[in-house]
Amino acid sequence: MSLSPIGDISKLKKNSQKQTEAELEAAEINEIAENIFKEVFGEEQSHHAKPLYLKNRTLTVTCSSPDIAQEIRENQKNIVQKINDKLGKNEVDRIRYLA
Repeated sequence: MSLSPIGDISKLKKNSQKQTEAELEAAEINEIAENIFKEVFGEEQSHHAKPLYLKNRTLTVTCSSPDIAQEIRENQKNIVQKINDKLGKNEVDRIRYLA
């Protein structure tokens, strides 16, 4: 069994903690986005848009309806602002949608 320097172990723990925090924040953003889609599009239509992930401040959303993708595009600024307002900080700059 080989031993690792304490500094290396400490770095691994910090990196793991940062990764966990980032994953929790991404999950929170997805949940907020789902709620905002319900608010903007209504309960019936919101199920056509599902947030997938946040990368480089871009929220990627899958759309099962081209109409919803168009609505997201037209309301992107408003949706992004609502997400950031609920988060209390600017984490999302734009929405990328996959139709």
